[in-house]
Amino acid sequence: MSLDNFFQEAKTVEASNSAACYFPLMSGRYEVKPGMMAFGSCFGNTQADQQVFQIDDNFAHYRQAKLLARGERLSKYYQTCNYSKAVAGAIARLIINRLTQEHPQHFYCQKSINNTLKFHSQLTKETLYLDAELQLQQVEGSSVVPAYASTLDALAAQVQEDLTIICRSADGSNWLSAIHLCYPNHWSAEEKIGKDFATIHAPVAGMEKINRRGDAIANTMITHKPMVRFAWGLSTDTRLNHHPEPPPSVSVEQWERRSFDSQHPKLYLRIERQVIWGLPEYETALFTIRTYFRDCGVVRKDLVLRSKLREAIESMTPESLVYKGLAESKANILQWLSLSTEII
Repeated sequence: MSLDNFFQEAKTVEASNSAACYFPLMSGRYEVKPGMMAFGSCFGNTQADQQVFQIDDNFAHYRQAKLLARGERLSKYYQTCNYSKAVAGAIARLIINRLTQEHPQHFYCQKSINNTLKFHSQLTKETLYLDAELQLQQVEGSSVVPAYASTLDALAAQVQEDLTIICRSADGSNWLSAIHLCYPNHWSAEEKIGKDFATIHAPVAGMEKINRRGDAIANTMITHKPMVRFAWGLSTDTRLNHHPEPPPSVSVEQWERRSFDSQHPKLYLRIERQVIWGLPEYETALFTIRTYFRDCGVVRKDLVLRSKLREAIESMTPESLVYKGLAESKANILQWLSLSTEII
């Protein structure tokens, strides 16, 4: 496994042909809030806005990043905790149903007389054989190492989203019961698994008010109709995997985020489209995270977008700037965003 592979960067939205395009900064404010909107709300991406799982011409890169992470150490990126068979089956059914409905050209599923299921992906050429409870029995056409550990692990490798599942017990307490996180943005599956909403989000600057309503938010996720929300930050690269712990043989200095260099400016909006799909009959919700990058060098050529980005950065609290890794580079970034783009 070449170490260089870990540093490969994803294409930006601007450099892609078919990627959905989002800009969740139009308020001109950096806000820490639930910000949940009805799933299917129009953001100008036609069909893609109606999809839980968005597939575009960057699929191969996203797939490779997942396989690389799994190959490094699966338990670093995939964890479960009290993830019952019933919930696992319901989540698998939801994912399979959405994939076959949203992308019939890429996925098909066939049920046998004895209720076993055959699920095939044209993108990966893999066929999953699942039993009546949708537990993984066999995989055809796969040379993935390590072999898929479960249905969730296998399905996660067919999509460009990271997957998390929240569950709730009879006493109302909630916990993160499964995480498949190969594109982490400075957080760790091993650290968060089994924890409740408030504990998971405690390190996030500005989350105090929301965390006091953690149980209510978990209830909304599980019981309400499907929702979509966005999160964003700034990055100096388009690497999908920003796990806090570097891979073996990679130094912390190499791995950690680079400071913004105004002499050689590289700056990207790292945008997460998050879909929440509750299954109240199972007291659970699927939470998907799709990561996109937008090139700020292109964004700043649009006077409206540039202005909104500047305003949003300027509105960040000192705590948020530290949390987002922008405390030292804020002034340089704002100065660069203000420069005339005619000389670019």
